[in-house]
Amino acid sequence: MTILDGKKISNDIKNEIAARVDKMKERGEKVPHLAAVIVGEDGASLTYVGSKVRACERVGYKSTMIQLPHTTSEVELIQQIRALNKDNDIDGFIVQLPLPPQIDEEKILLEVDPSKDVDGFHPMNFGKMALDMSTFIPATPFGILELLERYKVETQGKHTVVIGRSHIVGRPMSILMSRKGWPGNSTVTLTHSSTKNIADITRQADIIISALGVPDFLKADMVKDDVVIIDVGITRVKDESQPRGYVIKGDVDFENVSKKASFITPVPGGVGPMTIAMLLKNTLLAREQRNN
Repeated sequence: MTILDGKKISNDIKNEIAARVDKMKERGEKVPHLAAVIVGEDGASLTYVGSKVRACERVGYKSTMIQLPHTTSEVELIQQIRALNKDNDIDGFIVQLPLPPQIDEEKILLEVDPSKDVDGFHPMNFGKMALDMSTFIPATPFGILELLERYKVETQGKHTVVIGRSHIVGRPMSILMSRKGWPGNSTVTLTHSSTKNIADITRQADIIISALGVPDFLKADMVKDDVVIIDVGITRVKDESQPRGYVIKGDVDFENVSKKASFITPVPGGVGPMTIAMLLKNTLLAREQRNN
């Protein structure tokens, strides 16, 4: 059994990006600039955006964090996005989700300039991805592809089962794993909350990508030997014996499923760290496209 170490691979990617940024500086070129917009005081969102800012500092990017009050109106947020769209110094930006209830997320994502949409959420970029055209791939799916590639996990002709159909992970992964090329060329089954007898399907899978958000959902009796497991789930579970009062759990019963797996991602330390690394990679791509 091989651990798919997202922490190590994400550090490798950041080092590779930092080396490219150093070369840009040597040539006197503008370094990539990533901006993040956050509305409100959601603790998890603030932590996540903070880690993105630190990652930018580490690789030599310029970063800007724009924090707006939770009372911000939809119109005010759209004005902010349009200003970022026009700002030639900013190569890419993200709008941190979730947004407060007074703001329509779909409307906001449509306002982002697709050429600066480093999250890969704009319908134009999602459509290009579905058509196998060059575009920004959402950071978490992009990170999963990178893990599979760097660990040389065979995907061609394999049966991949995706659990969860979110626009952020499940649906893009089902498209990407079935595309021509590698990682890809899988036969994909997309399962979700209305799927009946899901264990019968997962037991047939060579590769399982779970993005459900239900702790320990995938048990050892639901998988076959030598399965490849990508656990995208990340849930805080109360545990008073821990200093923080909680533990982070994935969708997979790691202790027991890992005994049957050929490759498996841990939680934490698997897919999570890859997301920020691939956001940085998308920002570098945006910078290069704008330069051309």
